[in-house]
Amino acid sequence: MNIQITARKFKAHPTLKDFIESEISSLKKFNDDIIDADVILSFQNNQNSIKKAEIILNIPGQTLTATDQTEDFKTSVTSAAEKLKKQLVTIKSKKVAKKR
Repeated sequence: MNIQITARKFKAHPTLKDFIESEISSLKKFNDDIIDADVILSFQNNQNSIKKAEIILNIPGQTLTATDQTEDFKTSVTSAAEKLKKQLVTIKSKKVAKKR
């Protein structure tokens, strides 16, 4: 799985990049067919800024997206990954139901 991290208007710290890669790779247990993931990090203002994380997952036949905005990048990435986890579980349950 290819993970591409884009930080808009700032440079992401290596620890943040490692955290994001571990969060995205944890989604692998819900769907083995993930082709690649694009993570886009941005913030709105310099003071009291709201950090936004957008994750785009490509799986065969579909593109899944999730975004979240909080005070911290790690919590934004975590909650966006949770949203993607729910989507992957839904897709997997539909495949299982279709086979039966």
